[in-house]
Amino acid sequence: MKGKIVFLSLLLSCLGKAYAGYAGCGGDTVALTLSEVVALARFRSIDSKQAITVKETNYWVWRTFLANYRPQLSLTGTLPGYSKTFNQVIQPNGTIQFQPVHNDNSSLNLSFSQTIAGTGATVYGTTQLQRFTDFDRHDVLYNSVPLGIGISQPLFQYNPMKWDKKIQPLKYDESKQAYIEGMENVSITANGYFFDLLLAQQNLQIAETNLDNTKKILLIARQKLALGKVSKNEILQLQLEELTSRKAVGIARRDEEIALLQLRTYTGLSDSDRIVLVLPGSTIGMTVSADSVIRQAYANRSDAIGFLRRIAEAQRDVAKAKSDSRLNATLTAQVGYSNTATTVPQVYQSLKNQQLFQVALAIPVLDWGRAKAKVKTAEANMQLTAYEVEHDKQLFRQQIVTQVSLFDMMREQVLLTAEADSIASEKYQIAKDRYVLGNLSVTDLGIAFRERDQAIRDHIAALRDLWGAYYQLRFLSLYDFEKNQKIVY
Repeated sequence: MKGKIVFLSLLLSCLGKAYAGYAGCGGDTVALTLSEVVALARFRSIDSKQAITVKETNYWVWRTFLANYRPQLSLTGTLPGYSKTFNQVIQPNGTIQFQPVHNDNSSLNLSFSQTIAGTGATVYGTTQLQRFTDFDRHDVLYNSVPLGIGISQPLFQYNPMKWDKKIQPLKYDESKQAYIEGMENVSITANGYFFDLLLAQQNLQIAETNLDNTKKILLIARQKLALGKVSKNEILQLQLEELTSRKAVGIARRDEEIALLQLRTYTGLSDSDRIVLVLPGSTIGMTVSADSVIRQAYANRSDAIGFLRRIAEAQRDVAKAKSDSRLNATLTAQVGYSNTATTVPQVYQSLKNQQLFQVALAIPVLDWGRAKAKVKTAEANMQLTAYEVEHDKQLFRQQIVTQVSLFDMMREQVLLTAEADSIASEKYQIAKDRYVLGNLSVTDLGIAFRERDQAIRDHIAALRDLWGAYYQLRFLSLYDFEKNQKIVY
């Protein structure tokens, strides 16, 4: 729902731009900011749709788990159970004779069951009706269990439902946070495609500007050559610069088309509109510390939940191995009523008591140490899991500390590159004016060209690193530090 609202807001924004004189949204040009590209990717990219599908799958897995702990009611039966064949019958003298069998043995069974997670027991109730027809002898016999209530209780056994009740909620919470992480990964990917296209567009603009300036300077140089103020070598140098600039324009245009196709494919933008990207801001209104990010990460990230789940699963495996190595028993008890008769009304009259009580045992006597080996293996795996989780926690924290430091560094780098861009642009303009006046060589002019171009690229690269670090922090913490709230979708 939130994604739809974002998409509609983007559409309304685009229509507003068109009304204000913008050419986008059905025109020739659509100007997009970084936040708009990210929002489109979250709503329309294949990655976001895959994340939504995985989320729905995990939801129904969770619903299946919950259903296992609720009362179950089922109707089973055999209607009809017709049979016409020959069965072997062992005679008193040990010989076999084949007797014809022609009957119908139909039955219906309505049963109710409820599991008890704490003990692993199953409480059940049943009602049955069976009809047997012997076509050879023209006999009909009914058998019924109007009511039967029982319990099946494992003794000294591994209780999977008890462990599932501990582990499955962790898995479900983990999957919900993994979905949010998936959407934040979409933001990171969209950020990369945005700056790929932004840099490609900037490179194309630089190449076209350089080509245009080179043509103008070459025209001035030819006029100076006619006056004898420049040498033929300088003209040749400028002609070579013009050819190089033409080549640069072709390469930049190709790179822009590739970057544009990648962005369109990821965000689902129309092929009919020309996209112009708006340079993102140089400042982000939030302050973070490593401790605050780590605190939010442990509260929100799927990895943090996964640490608990992995330890619980290892403990479960140890409990199962220990249970399998000792006495296992199952107590089954059932009470109820039953009867048999030749008609349906009679089968429910003069009911007889029905009772069942049994204990099934399984005791390992001699297994040559197999059970002990399984227990030791499970314990060793649990210890290994504990070490791995501790190692992953250290990496988890270190990644966050590094990213916070990088974010702070990128803030400073953006300011420095912005200042360098301004200085290089001013220096380039002075160099161009000096060349026109005749007191600067073409070599020095070329250096000023390249310094200005590199300063522009460095500034965009610094912006890319800054916003990349910003979205990485969102991913690592699943927390919006600008709004001071958890990220939800």
